[in-house]
Amino acid sequence: MATGSSNYWEDLRKQARQLENELDVKLVSFSKLCTSYSHSNARETRRHRYSPDTTPLLNGSSQDRMFETMAVEIEQLLTKLTGVNDKMTEYSSTAGVTSINAALMHTLQRHRDILQDYTHEFHKTKANFLAIREREDLLGSVRKDIESYKTGSGVNNRRTELFLKEHEHLRNSDRLIEETISIAMATKENMTSQRGMLKTIQSKMNTLANRFPAVNNLIQRINLRKRRDSLILGAVIGICTILLLLYAFH
Repeated sequence: MATGSSNYWEDLRKQARQLENELDVKLVSFSKLCTSYSHSNARETRRHRYSPDTTPLLNGSSQDRMFETMAVEIEQLLTKLTGVNDKMTEYSSTAGVTSINAALMHTLQRHRDILQDYTHEFHKTKANFLAIREREDLLGSVRKDIESYKTGSGVNNRRTELFLKEHEHLRNSDRLIEETISIAMATKENMTSQRGMLKTIQSKMNTLANRFPAVNNLIQRINLRKRRDSLILGAVIGICTILLLLYAFH
């Protein structure tokens, strides 16, 4: 029974290694296809820029078909490898298997990591390819619009350019007028606020000026009272001194 289980495990490992090898080869080719698609479209863009009448040598639709075919094949291989890993997981969860071979779980984890890496690499390469194709489709539509514009009537193009320039001048004039009005409004608001501040300062100055005479009068009264108190105190001291002298001589 143990021998049969061991053979079953080894058969699963062989299937997993075979699928991993096939996936590795497919992913390398898939990545090269994405790179060649990017480079070929870059060359086509440069060729189109410098010689618009040149017909591109590479056929993008054939590359798109190759991409779709390879993507389907890789997805099928990933599905098969996932199924093998699931069977290996079921086998490892069988009672008594873990106690027989402790390295079995390590091997299973390594196959899971490989599957995860391949899946991540496939989705990343596929996303890059789709992004490049979408960008090239957008650039292609832009180039078509430019070509259609260039191949139009020269007089109409010239008139269109003049109209566009005139429209742009009008927009710039409107923008300058709006900026000037905004600056004038801001200046008016600043002058109004400054006027209010000056009025407040003037009212405070008038209030202080009105209060100064009253303060001067109060200070004069305090000085007079201090002088009167000093005279009274001097008189009292003098009288006391005279009385002491009279008392001492008698």
